[in-house]
Formats: sequence, structure tokens, C-alpha cells
Amino acid sequence: MAVATDRHLVLYKDMGLVQQVFNEDILTMLRGDSAIGHNRYSTTGGSTRANAQPLLFEDPDRPARSFAISHNGNLVNTWELLGELSHLGSETATTCDTEMFGLLVQRESRRQPFDEALLSALNRVRGAFCFLVLTTSALYAVRDPDGIRPLALGSVDGGYVVASESAAFPIVGAKYLREVEPGELLRIDAEGLHSVQFAPGHVHTCMFEFFYFSRPDTLLRGKEVYTMRVEMGRRLARESGVPADIIVPVPDSGVSAAIGYSAETGIPYHEALVKNRYVGRTFIEPLQAQRELGVRMKLNPLREVIAGRRVVLVDDSIVRGNTSRQMVKMLRVAGASEVHMRLSSPPIKYPCYYGIDFGTYEELIAADSTVEEVRRAIGADTLQYLSLAGVVEATGLPSSEFCLACFNNERPIPICEQMKLGKFILEERRR
Repeated sequence: MAVATDRHLVLYKDMGLVQQVFNEDILTMLRGDSAIGHNRYSTTGGSTRANAQPLLFEDPDRPARSFAISHNGNLVNTWELLGELSHLGSETATTCDTEMFGLLVQRESRRQPFDEALLSALNRVRGAFCFLVLTTSALYAVRDPDGIRPLALGSVDGGYVVASESAAFPIVGAKYLREVEPGELLRIDAEGLHSVQFAPGHVHTCMFEFFYFSRPDTLLRGKEVYTMRVEMGRRLARESGVPADIIVPVPDSGVSAAIGYSAETGIPYHEALVKNRYVGRTFIEPLQAQRELGVRMKLNPLREVIAGRRVVLVDDSIVRGNTSRQMVKMLRVAGASEVHMRLSSPPIKYPCYYGIDFGTYEELIAADSTVEEVRRAIGADTLQYLSLAGVVEATGLPSSEFCLACFNNERPIPICEQMKLGKFILEERRR
């Protein structure tokens, strides 16, 4: 978290969950008029403290030019920017793409006003990005011209708040106002809210946000995510129904779709996999061994509910396949007579270079496998995915307004060849 007064910026960051990093003493130290925070796993660069955000760019001679940055997304011209900055003599302290943008802003701010420096730097970066930039006098919120990652604006106590998810607003008593538009730069200062359209906007929101990443109580494109996920479950049932005794969701990712699947088929819904609430999402763990341990720690089956029954196991997606394999095995050990896996998204066949952590083909079980091959790999009796048309239609929005690249490889933002190295692109360049 970075906090600003009218004279200086204070940064505190560490690795771990929020409640592990911050306590009352630290929060008492972080006093100011405005602040930005960041709580996100790595998608460019390793999971290290140096790469943890916000990143602080200080100017000891002119503190008013110091600033902090938080970033959601991925830049796709990172390799090119690092080469350019290295040629100019800028030294990097991280292996994080966010630093490239910060160094550009820092260089430009030495020769022109900060607002102009920010706009100049924005014209040099490409990719999926939502930036929050904090100075001693203003907070800036930026969303990339394709609007791939979400960014929401709210109001509270005569001021403004910005967040990746609108679900954050009720917690602090804030009112949702609208999404930050693609290609929009907001400046929030003592005089209020100012908007600049720094580039023409085209909506290509990441579909992964709709079926998996965002919280169910978040608004995306003015619609509640939960409602859209229930509809995905209904459509999944219509496309791939199977005789069964119970519908079981994968906690928490499959709950909404399983509710829809059950409502459509009339098959009873049971939360037969009990979740340990102190273990987070497993597909984002940096190492495979950690993911597998996380699954075993995270879920426990209710044997009396499962034994002797035909189970439809509903989840939103299969990325690497390890979690699904272990859950199918868990249900069989608990006595399920049949296990039918149903996914409320199409097969994920292509890497994401826009801010979701699967940047290589090797990480994706469906990249070079048929549905039947994936079924055998996870050990289910049957496996079916929701169609691409079905997942889009469930949102009520046109397909042209989504990034669907992980399903069909049609990328709204071209990538350079070096991006195919995956999230450790800058570590590779250093070597």
C-alpha cells in the first residue's frame, strides 16, 4: 500500500495475504490523504518482494515528482521497452513489466508536467493494463484502449474510489458510479474528477473475468457476474445433460454454474466438497507441487452425500487439469458410482498474454489434447465443456466486445515473439 500526503509518499509492502502483511501498527503508520493498494499474483516476473506492488519511483530532489504505481494486466511490448530504456541508461530493479511504464513516466516527468509525462508514457506502452498512479497531489486511474481488464469508479464521503472490482465498494460504504472507459485517463485531485480520452476505446473485456476471475457480486458491463454464471450453468445443462443423482459444484469457482445446471435439470444440488476457507486459489500457485498440496488441503468430501450416487461435478474451467484430476479421484474414493465433469467455459487452448497466469502452451491440458484425451487424463466418466457461443450468449453481450483469445487465438492486441517465453520474459533477457 502506498499512501500520500501533500508532501511525501510512504510505501509498505510484503509477500502474503493481506492479513499476514498488514496489522494495526502498520496501518497507523500509513497516514495520508489518498492511497493505492495492490493484491495480485505475478503474471510477469517471479513472485518476489521486489516485484510486489505498488512500485515507488522517488525523486529526492523534488519530492513532488515522486509517484507510486499499481498495475493489473500485462504489457506486450515489455521486451522492446526494456531494450529502449537500457539504451537510455535506465537501470531496472525488478523483473516486472510495471517498472517499464514507471521508468518511462519518470524520464518524461523530468522535462514536462506530470500529466503530460503520463500521457507521453501511455502512448509508448501496449497491452492489457489498468494503472493507478499516486502522487502527492493527485490519483490517476488508467484503462487500456481495449478495456481488457476491468476498472470501476465509485464515490464515498465526497471523494472517489477506484477498484478492479465493484465488489470492493460496499465494503467501504462507497457507491458504484461506472466503469472507467477503455482508453480513459482519470485524474482525481482536491478539485474533483477530471477525464481525458488518451486513445480511441474499443471494448474487448477478458471473458475469463466473467466465468472465473471476478467475484460473483461484481458488476461487469453493468451486469452482476452471479446472474451471468447461473445462465452459463443453465446453457451447459441444455448442451450436455446427463442422467445423474446429484449436482456438485467445485467450491467456489463452480457454485453459480452448478446452481444454474441444477435449476435447468431438476437434479438436486449438493455442496458435497467442503472447502477450507484458509487456502486460496490453487491454479495461481507458482509451483506444481504447491498446487497439488493446495488441493488436498482445500477440499474434503462429504462421503454420506456422495457414496453410491452418480455425480455431475461442475466447475468453470480446466486450466492445467491437476485440480480436476484430484477432485474426480476424491469423489471416487468417497464412493461415487459415476463422475461426470461439466465446465461452464470452452476448452482453454491458447496462452494468455494479457494478465492471466498461463503464458505457455505447456501449462494448458487442452492445448494439444482432444476432449476425450482430457477426460481420460482427469479420470471422469464423461467430460463436456460449454460452447463458445453458449458462454458469450449467457452474458447477453455481443462476442465482438470480448477477448476470447484463450479459446480461439484471436488476439485484440498483437504480441511480439518474445512474449511466448512466458511470465519470466525479463529473467530470460537478463540471462
